[in-house]
Amino acid sequence: MFDIGFTELLVIGVVALIVIGPEKLPRMARTVGHLAGRLQRYVSDVKADINREIELDELRKMRDSMQQAASNFESSVQSEMTKTETELNKSVEAVVGDPPPPPENPSEVAVEEPKKPETAKSA
Repeated sequence: MFDIGFTELLVIGVVALIVIGPEKLPRMARTVGHLAGRLQRYVSDVKADINREIELDELRKMRDSMQQAASNFESSVQSEMTKTETELNKSVEAVVGDPPPPPENPSEVAVEEPKKPETAKSA
C-alpha cells in the first residue's frame, strides 16, 4: 500500500523525537498505535460489510432466477395440460358423438345405483 522503507521510518522517528520531545513520545506512540488499530478494525469491518452485501445481492439474483425458472416451468406444464385436455376431449367426442354439456358442479353428477335382483317370495 505505502512504500515506506526503514530509512523513511527512521527519519519520521527522529523528527517526532525532536518535535514532541522524549517525555511525551512514548505516550504519543501508544496513542498512534491505538488509533492505527482502530483504523484497521474499521477497515476490516467495512470490507466484511461490503462482502456480505455482495453475497446477499448474488443470493437475491439466484432466488429471482429460480423463481423465474419455476414460473416458466409451471406455465409450460399448464399449457401442455390444457393442450392434452383439449386433444382428449376431441378424441372422446369423435368416439362418442355429441356428448351432453358437462355439469356446472362436479358433485351434481348422477350416479346410477345398481339394480337389486328381485327374489320370488312364496306365499
